[in-house]
Amino acid sequence: MRKAPALFFLFFSTFALAVQANGQQPEEGLASYYAGKFQGRLTANGEIFDTNRFTAAHKTLPFHTIVKVTSETSGKSVLVRINDRGPFVSGRIIDLSRAAADAIDMVGTGLAFVTVKVVELGNGRTYHKTGPPSRTVAIQVGAFNDENNANDAIRLLESNRLKPVVETNTGGLKRVLIPGIMEDDLKLTRLKLEVLGFTDVLVRR
Repeated sequence: MRKAPALFFLFFSTFALAVQANGQQPEEGLASYYAGKFQGRLTANGEIFDTNRFTAAHKTLPFHTIVKVTSETSGKSVLVRINDRGPFVSGRIIDLSRAAADAIDMVGTGLAFVTVKVVELGNGRTYHKTGPPSRTVAIQVGAFNDENNANDAIRLLESNRLKPVVETNTGGLKRVLIPGIMEDDLKLTRLKLEVLGFTDVLVRR
């Protein structure tokens, strides 16, 4: 049975992703974030904006592109999916959701000098006024006979802003799951889990 990785704070402060950036050159510039009055509004690709999801606005990258945003101040990084257009302020290169901004410690200042690196180019898909399908999935991160290993996995996931739950069967086997993942965020979540060492996951639809 797979042993959970040791607990440590890893919210993408230092990591290397195996996925190539499709020849895209990293960008450097100011990042801002948006929340508040924008919550619940339509994004440029037709989604409902949710400041608790790890998304961002970019002027030109195809929708559903996944980028790694690294703060030069905090040294922390976060993965986000592009689903909106902006920012429309000179000198700014990306507008993050509040959740993403919080992950790199820029909520207090509102701005941060960042590097934006493409991890995987998106398909550019947009949605009609009805929005994207609302179907969600769960990812089974692991199944553990040892309760300590299950708890280690849970703490690691929680420390990286993921929300696991546990299912226990009659034999005592503990399955650690991350439920309620929007299908558009599935690829992003799997990449985050790979960074944390969870490479053998199961998607439950």
